[in-house]
Amino acid sequence: MAKRCEICGKGPVVGRQISHAHNVSARRFEPNLQTVRAMVHGGVKRIRVCTRCLRSGKVVKAA
Repeated sequence: MAKRCEICGKGPVVGRQISHAHNVSARRFEPNLQTVRAMVHGGVKRIRVCTRCLRSGKVVKAA
């Protein structure tokens, strides 16, 4: 399953993990995705959306 928001398209980004001893390794920052039942085109569908889209009201949750 893709780690991508179905509303805004936010996905994983890469960065560096730096320890206290300054050892550097690659890491991924994953988006906070939630599976919700939402109204899509007049019907109810399960979609994976990021929490920013949920908070901002871009997603109408189904009852």
